[in-house]
Amino acid sequence: MTAATDDILLSVKGVQKVYSSPGGDVEAVRDLTFDLRRGEFACLVGPSGSGKTTLLKVVSGLMPATSGTVTLDGEVVNGPPRSMALVFQEYGRSLYPWHRVDENVALPLIGAGVAKAARRRRVAEALDAVGLSHVPRSYPWQLSGGMQQRVAIARAIAYQPEVLLMDEPFAAVDAQTRADLEDLVRRAAKELGLTVLFVTHDIDESVYLGERVIVLSSSPTIVLDDVAVGLPAERDQLETRSLPEFVDLRRHVYEQIQRAKTYTGDTDAVRTVSP
Repeated sequence: MTAATDDILLSVKGVQKVYSSPGGDVEAVRDLTFDLRRGEFACLVGPSGSGKTTLLKVVSGLMPATSGTVTLDGEVVNGPPRSMALVFQEYGRSLYPWHRVDENVALPLIGAGVAKAARRRRVAEALDAVGLSHVPRSYPWQLSGGMQQRVAIARAIAYQPEVLLMDEPFAAVDAQTRADLEDLVRRAAKELGLTVLFVTHDIDESVYLGERVIVLSSSPTIVLDDVAVGLPAERDQLETRSLPEFVDLRRHVYEQIQRAKTYTGDTDAVRTVSP
């Protein structure tokens, strides 16, 4: 995908990640290159073990790349950027059970030195945005799994990041809760102008959420396809998923993931679709 240089917020260029082990080096990610525009919502899919989580750790500065660069707003990422937030799949492990909901949401703001009054306001606004304004003094263990994930999302929103990275955040909740959380994240991203990189194994979810679906090959990983999702900006769980365009996109992404499983490193086979 191409974009005007001044419109690019996050840029991944030639990122490779090699893990060292007693049995020898393992190349998890070979050569990943893509850009995200400001305010863009992109989904990342690929076969199991294709390096999706590894990529997020490199992009977020939690892990150094072996080679290649990640830049955020023109600055090279060498550690966790202050303008980036990450939501994990295992939300239970990211919440402190001895802290109440509002205290969990406030933690990164305390670390960032946000003044107490502003902190309270941002926490209240974030909890309201995810529909949890009625449980600020509850403990995470008193909430359902879906509500706990809403707390994790509220914490990311309260931090007011430019970029939100999400690593299969809805994989552990039931189907109805998942649909509700999908709509919540789309709405929040639009209202707050967030740039989102969303990792998922769910093909339907990637097409429903994203403006783009970036398909990774099997390991060692490259970008196998970059699919423009030309669906209406306003989406509905029933109507959008019933559109012929949705069905066609779902089929195409599914076919690409099947091709990714047997990818052998032939770069001539890579196909990129730009909007």
